[in-house]
Amino acid sequence: MLYIVPTPVGNLEDVTLRALRVLKEVSLILAEDTRTSSVLLKHYDIHTPLRSHHKFNEHETCGTFADMAASQDIALISDAGTPCISDPGFMLARACVEHGVEVQCLPGATAFVPALVDSGLPNDRFYFEGFLPQKKGRLTRLQFLANQEHTMIIYESPFRLVKTLEQLVEHLGAERRASVSREISKLHEDTQRGTLAELAAHFKQTPPKGEIVLIVAGKQD
Repeated sequence: MLYIVPTPVGNLEDVTLRALRVLKEVSLILAEDTRTSSVLLKHYDIHTPLRSHHKFNEHETCGTFADMAASQDIALISDAGTPCISDPGFMLARACVEHGVEVQCLPGATAFVPALVDSGLPNDRFYFEGFLPQKKGRLTRLQFLANQEHTMIIYESPFRLVKTLEQLVEHLGAERRASVSREISKLHEDTQRGTLAELAAHFKQTPPKGEIVLIVAGKQD
């Protein structure tokens, strides 16, 4: 079996008892970055062997690991949160399904849920965009988002946040409501709320740090 195991996005206590048990019992753990994952495993005294599985090698390795999962239990983790959600994992999960290997995703941490709830924006329906294209296709995505009626979830790096906010102002309007959540579940967790123009001005004056989830209100009639 392939177990897809969420790991904490910040506080190391944000992991389930089941996740810890699975990580101890499987034969192999596939990690996005073995150095990052070693911190979590050491904290919980887990000594299962680690192998790298990331976006730069998953095309070459997913078939091999799917074959291995046919005869032994393997766990897949990312640096933080749930694998496959803007992180490596989809190709391996698909390969396992195609090989007739059972895939089981454990419930657990993912950054966009607390950011969405903290935003104060409608969350009965929402649209997950993830990371916007950095270059090719970016304008097309922004134009698409301008007409999206549901609350939108966008992942962004601190280095591109101001640019993204300014582009959203241009395409969605300065008065569109939004929130920016940083460092979720970490010591310096912070959520700023306001219009897109207000948030762009704030982060232009106060450069952001840490992992970021941007929540934007949908288009209103």
